[in-house]
Amino acid sequence: MRAHRKLSDLSPAQRRGLIAAAAVQVLLAAAAWWDLAKRPEDRVNGPKSAWAIAIAVNFAGPLAYFRWGRAVPRRNRRR
Repeated sequence: MRAHRKLSDLSPAQRRGLIAAAAVQVLLAAAAWWDLAKRPEDRVNGPKSAWAIAIAVNFAGPLAYFRWGRAVPRRNRRR
């Protein structure tokens, strides 16, 4: 049983899917880090340093930051 596959072993469709997933991951992380850097400390739920580390975790980190990390001002919250 082969434990590792090379990129060249993948079909063209699999390669495109892998590259697309990687691009989405990089863009999500970049957007989350950019937002975290620009957002004032009082508009972040929890320490910014913890969120900066969490964003590095696959898709889960940036998605968690966008869902739970950003403090929304009270007047703009949904009911």
